[in-house]
Amino acid sequence: MADEVKEPIQSVQTFGRKKTATAVAYCKRGKGLIKVNGRPLELVEPRALSYKLQEPILLLGKDRFADIDIRIRVKGGGHTSQIYAIRQALSKSLVAYYQKYVDEQSKQEIKDILVQFDRSLLVADPRRNEPKKFGGPGARARFQKSYR
Repeated sequence: MADEVKEPIQSVQTFGRKKTATAVAYCKRGKGLIKVNGRPLELVEPRALSYKLQEPILLLGKDRFADIDIRIRVKGGGHTSQIYAIRQALSKSLVAYYQKYVDEQSKQEIKDILVQFDRSLLVADPRRNEPKKFGGPGARARFQKSYR
């Protein structure tokens, strides 16, 4: 019993954001599972954007994801924002895992591939919607002026 030394779990936790959607990715050593809210990556709705979710995997190759499990929780925002938040969390978790447990060179290689393809895979988009003001129907537009 005393000689059983528990090896610490190699894991990292990262997040991805888009508008008000937040996805938290928990990445640990495993056998290549990727789940979003408990369901496989292929079954995430809307199906039209499933290719967007596959982008990090297709860019980097399945072999880089083969020995890690990634579980993603996502909430807030709309369907499209959630998809973009998920793909960002997925990419960031892989980079963080490689930095912490593999080596700096392969991490840099992954980062360069992702940033060259699409910067939003690693860097959050700071745009938010502007609040509506009085005197008009929206944030900037004003009501039409009428003389009588």
